[in-house]
Amino acid sequence: MGALLAIGAVIVLMVIGVPVVFSFAAMTLVLALAYDVNISSLMTTGFWSINSIILLALPLFIMTGYLMQSGGIAARLIRFVEAIVGSSRSGMGTSMVMACGVFEAISGTASAAVASIGTIMIDPMEKHGYSRPYSTALVGISSLLGLLIPPSITMILYAVVTRQSVAAVFLATIGPGILLIIFLCVINAIRMRNNPAYSPEPITLSKRFRNIGSTGWKALPALMLPVIILGGIYGGIFTPTEAAAIAVVYAIPVGLFVYRDLDLKALAQSFIHAATTTGVIMIILLFSFVASRIFTFERVPQQLTELLLELFQNKLLILLMVNIFLILMGMIMDDVSVVAILSPLLLPVMESIGIHPVHFAAIVGTSVVIGCNSPPMAPILFMSCRIGRVGMSQVIRPAFSFMLLAALPVMLITTYWPALSLFLPKLFGYVS
Repeated sequence: MGALLAIGAVIVLMVIGVPVVFSFAAMTLVLALAYDVNISSLMTTGFWSINSIILLALPLFIMTGYLMQSGGIAARLIRFVEAIVGSSRSGMGTSMVMACGVFEAISGTASAAVASIGTIMIDPMEKHGYSRPYSTALVGISSLLGLLIPPSITMILYAVVTRQSVAAVFLATIGPGILLIIFLCVINAIRMRNNPAYSPEPITLSKRFRNIGSTGWKALPALMLPVIILGGIYGGIFTPTEAAAIAVVYAIPVGLFVYRDLDLKALAQSFIHAATTTGVIMIILLFSFVASRIFTFERVPQQLTELLLELFQNKLLILLMVNIFLILMGMIMDDVSVVAILSPLLLPVMESIGIHPVHFAAIVGTSVVIGCNSPPMAPILFMSCRIGRVGMSQVIRPAFSFMLLAALPVMLITTYWPALSLFLPKLFGYVS
């Protein structure tokens, strides 16, 4: 009962507009009162839990995202992707999806992708016959590839709170992330195949190759970032935390001296934004660790497991209920909050029915993609609306069509086909 009261309290507080940090603090207080726990000793334990070398990757990858946005790296990536796929009738939409995928392979943050790619592409897409609500919805759902394409901030949090390998969790979400990119590109191509508002200008093959070569040369320093980050991690050269540090060290001179879009004022602003974002995440994690310790002491995960196994005897039905629960929580909580509080709570349930923790990471990621783009909270979708300068009521319909036709099938495939998320971790030896 205490656990239900605490989770109910955080949901109600977030719905009425209380900041996430204070909502989590209230949840921890409710748990301490309900179970008569000495909160001071648990806060000390929580502090030592966030004193982790793995968590150093968070501010560094967040910083990389802001540097990409202010240093001109994102703009070069978008132009290169557009040169490759942007000449067809559906090319602009495909460019947006692909650019989000490449962007997330460097920064791992959805908000930075919305700010960078949405600002650059929504206006040109409107000139090419895309409706503004449609473009806004597409950048909203595409930016959430950041939950799946490594290095994902959300998956780093999952690895920390569930005591899993960061590299293994990164590998688990690559397959679902690529599948979501394919689905979004196919849906966009189908939707735009009869678009009467746009007829692509004829372009010769030689001119297209020149454009690709020119934009590719300019984007080369930016394209080296995912090669350095992911190649270094899986090549055994450095850890995810070291990769994040190298990404920042690389991005600063590229923005300052290669592209020259980054100045000292923008650099300082990037540091400030990264610090404030990291501060919020770390405080949420602190209260999450304290709440998880109380849950463990009071055997709440075990009780939840026993309850679900009593109510549902079928493994497939339990998985479906977990999917629905994660989506509902994602509708009223941000991805960081969902992962921080629910992953350690639901993991024992998953393990009891034979779901590997690394597979569960992909299930969480694909479920939260749907929840985070669904009202009433939908923080990424609201951010997309602000950048696209359209009302939420206009964006709801295209957003739901992308979720129904792309995100939902990817979630179900990921949930019920473990090989999609476990193949790469097994191939690299992280899962036996």
